[in-house]
Amino acid sequence: MNPHEESRCENCIIRELNALRSLKKEELKAISDSKVSRTIKKGESIFKEGEKLNGVFCVRDGVSKLSKLSENGKDQIVKIASKGEVMGQRSLIAEEAANLSAVALNDMQLCFIPKENFTESLSKNPEFIQALLKNMAHELKMADDVIVNMAQKTVNQRVAGILLYLDTHFGTDADGYLSLVLSRNDIADVVGTATELCIRTLTKFKKEGLIETEGKRIKISDREGLDQLWEGV
Repeated sequence: MNPHEESRCENCIIRELNALRSLKKEELKAISDSKVSRTIKKGESIFKEGEKLNGVFCVRDGVSKLSKLSENGKDQIVKIASKGEVMGQRSLIAEEAANLSAVALNDMQLCFIPKENFTESLSKNPEFIQALLKNMAHELKMADDVIVNMAQKTVNQRVAGILLYLDTHFGTDADGYLSLVLSRNDIADVVGTATELCIRTLTKFKKEGLIETEGKRIKISDREGLDQLWEGV
């Protein structure tokens, strides 16, 4: 199969990771004929909070951060979206402006699906609607977990939690460092603390032998220790 054929929605294995797997073959063909493939460089904006979206973005490769601007002007990262995820679907269905901003954490390959093709499938395919509802219910559960963790866990626990999350979901490189490299500011934005406190916490972890660092790169040296810290043992 040549690259052009692989990129068509009906042949793409990425759709098996999201609600698009519930679409019928003719619906996938219609979406594939209308979608636009985009390459987004690291640090580039995909969409901004308050922007009206005219479609959704399916992540073929790469990782982005979804964040919301707080009243004090600080970004709070609420989710890290990776391969297979569809961004913007809630705003599109609710016919609201984007509630979050999306920025690429590394080079990304996206497919932009226009609103008309996405909503047409919603009006005709009950299985697609059910799959979307399950997906959004899962995202609501994750949002609930974030709120509870922010309220009940210490900064040390939350930093340990994001390191464990990165290890579990993105793995490590050939040298054992976390594959997805986040800046100290991004880690702070995920856990909801000041960058300076995040840096002090990572330094503390390093002194305690929980992690090793090389520039921005982080290697988990004692996963059991981080697990116990996260659990509050």
